[in-house]
Formats: sequence, structure tokens, C-alpha cells
Amino acid sequence: MRKEVKSLVVSGFALAVGLTSFSPDAAAAKRIVFGGGPAGGTFQVVANAVQTYGPVKDIKDFTVKAQSSAGSVENLRKVNAGRSHLGVVYSGHVYLGRNGQLKNDTRKYEDVLAVSYLYGAPAQLVVRTGSGVKSTKDLVGKKVGVGNAGSGAFANAELFFTHMGVWDKIERNAMGYNDAAAAFGNNQLDAFWLFTAFPSGAVIMAAQTNDIALINLEKDAQESGFFDKYPYFSKLSVPAGTYKGVDAETPSFQDSALWVANSKVPDDVVYKLLSTIYTDEGLKHMVAQKKTFKEMAIETGANGIVTPLHPGAAKFWKEKGVLK
Repeated sequence: MRKEVKSLVVSGFALAVGLTSFSPDAAAAKRIVFGGGPAGGTFQVVANAVQTYGPVKDIKDFTVKAQSSAGSVENLRKVNAGRSHLGVVYSGHVYLGRNGQLKNDTRKYEDVLAVSYLYGAPAQLVVRTGSGVKSTKDLVGKKVGVGNAGSGAFANAELFFTHMGVWDKIERNAMGYNDAAAAFGNNQLDAFWLFTAFPSGAVIMAAQTNDIALINLEKDAQESGFFDKYPYFSKLSVPAGTYKGVDAETPSFQDSALWVANSKVPDDVVYKLLSTIYTDEGLKHMVAQKKTFKEMAIETGANGIVTPLHPGAAKFWKEKGVLK
């Protein structure tokens, strides 16, 4: 990580030291709720994968319970409030939430601390081949699936489409990825937006019923100054052949999906889970659930983190040599 990020992590570590109890109810404290996401999304796969891993199930001191949610923003709020102990949240939302900069929400979510980097979550905008939609700006007047309300997909659609000047000029449909793919297949949508790892099952489904194309979102972002305004996004490309009929590389941008924890989750709970998952066997288990998780590794554990780490995580990553 950058030097200034490391100092922020250390300060977060110092602030959170000593917070070793999460709930006054000892029985409740033994049930660790892990907020995932909607059906068809990678967030829910993360939570389910951790919950079902044998060595995690064998831990005597607590049990992990995966719980579905609308996604990133809802997880941020639930983890901050203590309604979920753990969750998956985009790095950008952790950053914006901590600084009171979420859309129409000036509250500061300072009890959400990073645990580890999971994977990059790229933006994908699916349209029909021959639709005439070549850029985000061509969506004006179109019916567009923008993700579940409360999800990271929805929040980032609003952020990007507002920046591009089209948010209020499209017919927005708030729905999950699978529902959007089905609506797209039935000609009820002209396009749908995803903010998740590729290949996405929803896009694969859409490509079975229509000839699809992906929009070059990096070009739109670069030309509009999006990267200058929101520096936590990074460039990447969806490789050619990822989806049926999309035979050329498609440039886009991504945020980092992070495993996070409430600041009052006991340090040893976070440390124990990291020590269990970040082993050769644990990482193989994660990749077996979804190939996206091949990005998870000791050496990438602190990637994309620009906010304070949970002290249990800081201890783990320092021992592994990722942090100094």
C-alpha cells in the first residue's frame, strides 16, 4: 500500500485496540453474521463460502452465519450499526461512508473497518448487438436495469450515470442481476448494468437469449474526468471471449470488494477467520466456489484498502509481512 494509506491503517489500528466485545449478550456474540448480497451476485457467494468451509464450521468459539442483503451500501450500514458483524463492501463505499460523502447521506460510518481485499469488481454495461448504443450517453430514453436499490451496483450506477449526465434521462429499473437478465431476454430492458466479477452468470444467461455487446466504460470515464474525481476506481478490461459473442476486449473500470468488520468484533474472531481462510486449503476452497476468488492471496491481502484496518486484521497482515 501507499505510505499515506499505511499511516491511516496504523491510526485505525490504534483507535480500535481494546475493543474486544461486540455484544453484551454472550450468546449472541457467538453467532457471527456475515452480510453477503442478492442472489446471483458474488457477495453472497463470499459469505456462503466462508460459512460452509469445514475448518470454519469446526471453530468452537463462534459460528458464522451468511445472511443475504441488497449489497454493498446496505452491508456498510448494517455492519456500522452492528446488525451484521462482517460483510462485503466496496472500498469506495467504505471510503465515502467514512467521510460522510455517500449520496444523500452525510452520516459518517466510522465503525466499518477493513479485513482484507477479496477481488476487483468491474463495471459491465450490457446492450444488444446492433442497438445503436455505443456509449453511456446513448442510453438516454432507454430502459436500463441498474441493480437492486441499496446495492453497490445501484450506488455506482447512480454515481457514474449522474457523472455522465444520463441518470435522470433513462428509465431506471432497480432489480438484481438475474432478474435484469431475464427482463433483458424478454425485451423489457434495453440494457443492464452490473458491478461484479466476470464472468457473471447473469450476463451468460443474457447471451443465451440475445446477441450482446459490452460498452467501453473506460473511454466514457476517461473522457469525462471520472477517474480524477473518484481516484479509488482503477482501469481494467473484460477479456475477449468472456461472454458468448463478445469477441473483443472491452475496457472498463473497477472498485475493490473488501471483507469488512464492525470495530467491536473481537480481534481474535477476525484473526482466527483470516488464519483459517488464508491457507492453501482455505483459498482452494474459495476458488472452488467461484473462480473470481483466485485474486485472494496473502500478497494481495491489503490491495485496494484506503481506510483503517480492523486490529485483528492488522495483526494478521503484519505477521504475514504484508504490513510493516
